[in-house]
Amino acid sequence: MKKTHLEIRVRYVETDQMGVAHHASYFSWMEAARTELMRGNGMSYRELEAKGFYLPVREAYCRYRKSLKYDDIMEIEATLLKIGGASIKIGYYIYLKGDNESVADGYTLHPFIDKTGKIVKIPPFFKKLFTSET
Repeated sequence: MKKTHLEIRVRYVETDQMGVAHHASYFSWMEAARTELMRGNGMSYRELEAKGFYLPVREAYCRYRKSLKYDDIMEIEATLLKIGGASIKIGYYIYLKGDNESVADGYTLHPFIDKTGKIVKIPPFFKKLFTSET
């Protein structure tokens, strides 16, 4: 499956009083990587929504291995792990820049829904974004 890499610097607002990245910040960084994963494979979230499809988060998981701190630069790898009939699962690996050891990893699960909120099958054009060779 195709993947993307995103580099982000930990901002002061994303840390606690000790300068350690707050656990909730990891989910924002995962979302940023997810949007770049889609864009890098040929479709932005805006374009997907214009076609009448949405990808809410049904499940989110993160395992924290080491702390990131204010001003650290991280690299996030996002990969489409699974594409099912009506949902996708995206995996994330977060590294301190220049280090090969993961500081956190996780996944998010997203059903495809239409404008009414009904779960629908993944449209063929979306599957093609992640299965065609470019």
